[in-house]
Amino acid sequence: MQPALAQLTNRAVRERLYTLSAERAPENLEIAARMAAIRAERAQLLGYPDHAAYKVADQTAKTVEAVEERLAQLVGPARRNVEKEARVLAEHAGHDIEPWDWPFYTEQVRNARYDFDESVLRPYFELGRVIEDGVFHAATLLYGVTFAERADLRGYHPDMRVWEVFDEDGTALGLFLLDPYARPTKRGGAWMHNLVDQSFLLDEKPVVVNNLNVTKPVSGPTLLTFDEVETAFHEFGHAIHGLLSAVRFPRVEGTSVPRDFVEFPSQVNEMWALWPEILSNYAKHHETGEPVPADLVERLTAASQFNQGFGTFEYLAAALLDWSWHRLAPGETVEDPASFEARALEAVGALHPLVRPRYRSAYFQHIFSDDGYSAGYYSYVWSEVLDAESVEWFKENGGLTRAGGDRFREKVLSRGGSVDPMEAVTEFLGREPRMEPLLTRKGLN
Repeated sequence: MQPALAQLTNRAVRERLYTLSAERAPENLEIAARMAAIRAERAQLLGYPDHAAYKVADQTAKTVEAVEERLAQLVGPARRNVEKEARVLAEHAGHDIEPWDWPFYTEQVRNARYDFDESVLRPYFELGRVIEDGVFHAATLLYGVTFAERADLRGYHPDMRVWEVFDEDGTALGLFLLDPYARPTKRGGAWMHNLVDQSFLLDEKPVVVNNLNVTKPVSGPTLLTFDEVETAFHEFGHAIHGLLSAVRFPRVEGTSVPRDFVEFPSQVNEMWALWPEILSNYAKHHETGEPVPADLVERLTAASQFNQGFGTFEYLAAALLDWSWHRLAPGETVEDPASFEARALEAVGALHPLVRPRYRSAYFQHIFSDDGYSAGYYSYVWSEVLDAESVEWFKENGGLTRAGGDRFREKVLSRGGSVDPMEAVTEFLGREPRMEPLLTRKGLN
């Protein structure tokens, strides 16, 4: 819906689309309330006061108090930024704005302020070069690993490519497969999965797949948006977590870590996409070989900072809504889910007339389509705090260096779920993770 709201010039149509979207699937509300009640009953049977306490016990957060403290630290700064952004949008519009106006005027202000058209970057982001001269190059500089394409090995689709990955001493670490293109039989999004888990016990080397959903061109090179470039670096962060795993049991290999930790290494890997030494190696015009102009990169970076208050606040509202549903006590029922939403968000300062939760209860698939992210939607920002702090550590310690990469590999990547993840991060950082680097990154402090 957001892309449509950003383009629709008719305000009445924007309002209609927004309202229909916000109020969709009302029949799901009763189901959501019943699911939350049943989850609370199950938690009680297992000895927990509520579902949130049950779900967080084996995560890195460990306690409901730790999650609530982390989310509360962000609500105030994000809300203040929302107010500042709203004033900017209203000034540009020449009138008070409504929720359905936000994407439209955000796009207008972004274009006016930064004169930035992302399409002009695409010629500099050719898929093969991004992967081999960007993603792989960063891994080589950080961890000493090298990649040899195996044309003799075929993936499960003709578009796939296969590389064997070697350690610095020539030891084979495993295989990396890339499935880059969208197709009718493939689900959307981007993800990593293992075909074989690493295990010293079973003498198994990992076979890791990165799945993207880039549109395959009819002819010519595959040119990416910067979002797709960043996604490629992100997903390879998961892949390298699996490839550098060095554990005995497959149950704790690589990405077999708590949900609120699993995104952390992949988020750290995103930083290298714009790191000058890496960017200059892969961001070259596919026809001329000219490097991407520095002013384009500067405008990209500046534009990405805009609207961080809104994006953070709508995420936090959804995370707190998830949390409120799953802090219900056993036997506590919700007769009016819509009113419950408003009361729950107001109680924690996350109810705002211009910013609704990213997902409302009737269509919050993360927490109600299965049990996976129930009482766990907070995990994105939990791991982002660790990511921002680790990026700060790299910057304080020489940036992209082999010494930094070896430390991250030894303390975090190689250990998978064989040690307490928070202890591993603290050992890597040499300190407890702080909130300040994330606030700075998002421009919220």
